Amino acid sequence: MTVHIRPYDARDAATVTRILVAAFRPGDTYTVDPAISPDDALAYWCAPEKTVFVAETDRVLGTYCLRRNQAGGGAHVCNAGFVTDPAARGQGVASAMLTHALDTARAQGYRAMQFNFVVSTNEGAIRLWTRAGFATVGRLPGAFRHPREGYVDALVMYRNL
Repeated sequence: MTVHIRPYDARDAATVTRILVAAFRPGDTYTVDPAISPDDALAYWCAPEKTVFVAETDRVLGTYCLRRNQAGGGAHVCNAGFVTDPAARGQGVASAMLTHALDTARAQGYRAMQFNFVVSTNEGAIRLWTRAGFATVGRLPGAFRHPREGYVDALVMYRNL
């Protein structure tokens, strides 16, 4: 399957909102209130400080956002968030978005990418990030309240670009 990635635009709103809500509702991967409204989920994802993209074949299968991780002396490090449609998981969509994000980050002048809060039970994401050269540089013990597992660790993952 060939995944095409392009900038998000308003015609993607309904599909991206559906994908976001499907990711946020379980409360097991993002530090977003699982009860977030669909409008607030989209507003959060598409906040002005973020650059948002969609991954598609014949339809939108995922989305990612890219932003500065910190201001001032840390502005050379970016952060990204990724969400794949549940029906498209395991088909290389997240991998395609990550490759695009790394290339985009380099082109925008970032020197590194950091994931601030990777839930330790999110094994698929951790495998993908590790395969792409990210190292776990920190562990926050019991920092995430998982709805089924209880308090689990969150990882800080980092990679130079």
